[in-house]
Amino acid sequence: MIGEMFRLLADSATSGTSGLDDSNKRHKHISSFQAFAVSVATRVGTGNLAGVATAIAIGGPAYYISKGLHHKGMALLYAILIALTFGLSYNSIQSNTICGAMQEAFGWSPLVVGVILSAMALIIVFGGIHRIANVSAVLVPLMAIGYFILVVVIILMNIEHIPHVMKVIVTNAFGFEQGVGGTLGATILIGVKRGLFSNEAGEGSAPNVAATAIVSHPVKQGLIQALGVFTDTLLVCSCTAFVILISGLYENPELNGIALTQAALDSEIGNAGPIFIAVAILLFAFSSIIGNYYYGEANIRFITSNKTALTLYRLLSGGVVMMFGAMASLDLVWSVGDLFMALVTACNLVVIITLGKYVFKLLDDYLDQKRRGIKEPTFHRGKLPEIERDIECWESEKKN
Repeated sequence: MIGEMFRLLADSATSGTSGLDDSNKRHKHISSFQAFAVSVATRVGTGNLAGVATAIAIGGPAYYISKGLHHKGMALLYAILIALTFGLSYNSIQSNTICGAMQEAFGWSPLVVGVILSAMALIIVFGGIHRIANVSAVLVPLMAIGYFILVVVIILMNIEHIPHVMKVIVTNAFGFEQGVGGTLGATILIGVKRGLFSNEAGEGSAPNVAATAIVSHPVKQGLIQALGVFTDTLLVCSCTAFVILISGLYENPELNGIALTQAALDSEIGNAGPIFIAVAILLFAFSSIIGNYYYGEANIRFITSNKTALTLYRLLSGGVVMMFGAMASLDLVWSVGDLFMALVTACNLVVIITLGKYVFKLLDDYLDQKRRGIKEPTFHRGKLPEIERDIECWESEKKN
């Protein structure tokens, strides 16, 4: 359904929130395209080169765990994990990567960069939310498209190396060459960890912002979010991989993380490579920092309405974590990130398996309406009578 994904995204980008009624505007909903842009902002960041939720308590997995599974304890556990994982752990990785990129390109001290990041983050997290959504809707597509065009040019300039690149990918992916990667199991484990950090598929992060978008049918936003995973993994991540493999620098044991990407671009486009990546990673990763923070804030608001707790979380995420990420080692921040990533994903996968049957019912309803010639399918909670009483966000079918 990739064609339908692009159609829905284009329609949302042109219509925006102009079609919302007054009640929806009072609740500060954002457009489907803005939700896509913010979720891509959190995906297209450090994970590719190494969102802003409206922070309402009813958005995200904690809500559907509470209402769908009727398990408030698990919902609370998930809310705590998502706040720790994204607002704290993941943001330390983003900070660490930005500082590494700036040090490699300009020789700037991680301490100085960390202080600047902390100040910028605190200004934004204590400021307005919708402004960030609007900026992401413009900035993220431009970043991704610009990076994609650059890599396509590099690939075309090195087209003769592509057969070798494909051979390296296949032989290492299936364990035919294990001299560097160790066992096949270890290779798969690293791939899963880095892939999951990049596209967040299954973690339950994107629903925190997707839940705030207004659409006529929930499948619409589901398809658009699926397109976000496609954009991140099959486009941006593949771009980085091809540049590194073309350069041949992946065999250098002294290069890792963002330094490897910068060195690869340096070998292909000259001294401008590390500078380009430093600027790109600043934009990519900082947009991720803001999106990650608001994922965390939405879940803090689910846990408690205490303003002191929210202020403390803002200070931790915007200040302390930025400095920790700036000064800690690469291995330490990634190890902490992997731990929390595993915990939050394990929790959400249980819910996905349990509630997945409703997703397929919704998809069947959407496809049935499309087959009947309805261009814009609609949904009302009466179509799922078994859980209708737990659905608060969709009106019942209007009777004539």
